[in-house]
Amino acid sequence: MIPETAPSETHPAIPVRNFSVLLSPTPRGARLARLLATEQLRSWGLPSDPAAHLVGELAANAANHGRVPGRDFRLTLYVVGDTLRIEVTDTCGDRLPRVQHPDPDAESGRGLLLVDAFASRWGVAHGPYPRKTVWAECVMEAP
Repeated sequence: MIPETAPSETHPAIPVRNFSVLLSPTPRGARLARLLATEQLRSWGLPSDPAAHLVGELAANAANHGRVPGRDFRLTLYVVGDTLRIEVTDTCGDRLPRVQHPDPDAESGRGLLLVDAFASRWGVAHGPYPRKTVWAECVMEAP
């Protein structure tokens, strides 16, 4: 008979931290998303860069392009091991994000280029209609 080993001896517990909040799809809601994410990461002892930039861009996109009157967007942060996953869910699932290459003098249109540059990986997940979640992951190093 093979002796049993306690699960904690074979697979040490990996702490999973999460945070989620509903916010209005407005510029104010997008700014609040970034502020709340920064404070949450600080409380977990994690650096806010590049996560604050990722949250800011994804939340701004939800407020600008995923806005449906009367429907909020959700910001969710997960930390598993050394990876932070940022999710922004809106209720405009028919408008999918796409990377643009604007003219150098354009005032907007670079958000997903920044997400692509700062994130280890990112993508879109379809939720129950009409929702979509734009997510980004980055490897976090303790400060």
